[in-house]
Amino acid sequence: MGLFLFKRFSTLLATLMGASVVIFLVLEILPGNAAQILMGPDAAPEAVQALALKLGLDAPPLERYWQWVSGLLAGNLGISYSYSTPVLGLVLERLALTVPLALMAMLLTTVLALVTGIYAASHHNRLGDVGTMGLAQIGIAVPNFWFAILLILLFSVQLQWFSAGGFAGWDEGLAQGLKSLLLPALSLAVVQAAILARITRSALLEVLREDFVRTARAKGLSQRATLWGHVLRNAMIPVITVMGLQFANLLAGTIVVENVFYLPGLGRLIFQAISNRDLIVVRNCVMLLAAMVIVVNFVVDVLYAVIDPRVKASDI
Repeated sequence: MGLFLFKRFSTLLATLMGASVVIFLVLEILPGNAAQILMGPDAAPEAVQALALKLGLDAPPLERYWQWVSGLLAGNLGISYSYSTPVLGLVLERLALTVPLALMAMLLTTVLALVTGIYAASHHNRLGDVGTMGLAQIGIAVPNFWFAILLILLFSVQLQWFSAGGFAGWDEGLAQGLKSLLLPALSLAVVQAAILARITRSALLEVLREDFVRTARAKGLSQRATLWGHVLRNAMIPVITVMGLQFANLLAGTIVVENVFYLPGLGRLIFQAISNRDLIVVRNCVMLLAAMVIVVNFVVDVLYAVIDPRVKASDI
């Protein structure tokens, strides 16, 4: 187990380093000048140059990359060009919305997917199976931002049950905060739930063909008891793996949905920073999202090895 963890952790560090290099290089080649945008199009070249010197934009790329990475390791993300405040404070403030949104979307994804997948598997090759899998295929094809617009039209414009956008804030109470996040979380969950439902159905059907299931049925267990007591537990290994990967995708997927619902989360901060050419904010936010995805994948690998020792043995 120690060698397995060492190899996985080494891969984690190498992936994080590679992601930081790619993020830095991509942002370096973007057109525009942060100092020029902050000073305005009519600013004197001397003033723009002075601001660029103050922001450290004149330093060589390799030096700026090292300063950025060393700052990340020390917990110093720098000062935002446009907000003139520490980037760490901005990120933590926005994560207070983005992380609960992703968790709420993951909860909805899990409930919808397990209910749909179990129902489809228990009604294999019948109308319920065909209908639910057809809806799941439609869910996979529908972009979450388009579904978000449909939810706004139905529940905000027509029924007026929810606000069309904005966030009430946690100061208004947990119920109001969760109500503000319900439609965005549902729009995020639909696509992921459709994918997970199909995987759940496939995993259940594969286990249902095993010999121990036939033995359980031959001993007199009902189909319901066999499904919930034996089949579901053995089919959860691939399902849990995909759930971990989906949570990482939900963290990154909040970027578009937050802008549709005008939520002050990490995704909206990234869009605003891109508009203001605030590269230090963009760089740190994108790196944070990438790190979250990489770390979640690492945790999933470890959990998969704990659940199924054959993975650990084959890897070593």
